[in-house]
Amino acid sequence: RSGYTGVDVFFVISGFLISSIVFKSLVRDDFSFREFYSHRIKRIFPAMLLVLASCYAIGWFVLLPGEFMQLGKHLVAGIGFFQNFVLWKEVGYFDSAAELKPLLHLWSLSVEEQFYLLYPLIVWVAWRSGLNILTILVVLGLVSFGMNIEGVRRDATMAFFLPHTRFWELLAGGLIAYIYLFKHQETRQKLKRLVFHRLVLGNWYSDKDRDGILSNILSSIGFVMMVC
Repeated sequence: RSGYTGVDVFFVISGFLISSIVFKSLVRDDFSFREFYSHRIKRIFPAMLLVLASCYAIGWFVLLPGEFMQLGKHLVAGIGFFQNFVLWKEVGYFDSAAELKPLLHLWSLSVEEQFYLLYPLIVWVAWRSGLNILTILVVLGLVSFGMNIEGVRRDATMAFFLPHTRFWELLAGGLIAYIYLFKHQETRQKLKRLVFHRLVLGNWYSDKDRDGILSNILSSIGFVMMVC
């Protein structure tokens, strides 16, 4: 139960990692779309092609003709990073069991790569134009989150697979990356003032101890949020 929470956490971590790379490149003024996508290809394709080739080879011997045809469709969708759309369209009464879809897990990679087709361009344009990236991330994240809430109400399967209802998780990681890189000390001081306010934990701890206590509190909050 709740195993899909791992996918949610993965999206946030992925958004944090890639956003950190993009932001640092922009600060150094050496960001390159060619280099960005080249690194993504080198990181993803070797392992993915091995998985696809292995599934094809095994499927040739163990799958029935109809199942093998479906595997072929999923191979193409996996390579093209639109597996999430294919799986969404397949959901229904006559859909195959999840155990018979060895490439089912590639839906999350598809969502991630669809996000990275748009995200670097948006951030790059905002950076070059002098726009407030923090505001843009918050607005886009809230819009995507609102679509997710409405999507779950109308069609939970659609909200699960489609990119626009998932982007808010990657944007949350991007938001954390921006705060960590550009607003870290400022945010930490504000949190300290809140946590060690006289009505909360008071002034019982030294400045040296407060950093460790704050880190433990934030870690505990993150853990509780994932469990709940």
